[in-house]
Amino acid sequence: MTLTRIIDMLEASPARGAQAEALARLGFLEWVFAAPGPVTQGMAREALASPAAQAARSAAARAFVDFLNDAARPCPVAVRRGRAGLFN
Repeated sequence: MTLTRIIDMLEASPARGAQAEALARLGFLEWVFAAPGPVTQGMAREALASPAAQAARSAAARAFVDFLNDAARPCPVAVRRGRAGLFN
């Protein structure tokens, strides 16, 4: 399912609160599993730049965009401290 279709379906939902977040999570998983190959941060950034994501209004659609924002953020890298960092 395309990003636009997912957001359109979420926009049609009157859900609020936890129900909206659950629908957004399902929509996000649908988007991830429909992607050809692994989903990258770049793909999430492209999705965020789409007109559909920019125009999200319903609670469920905004929660979906929040999931995209989380996916677009880089994962923190662990920093080794002390002597162990000198050898690795």
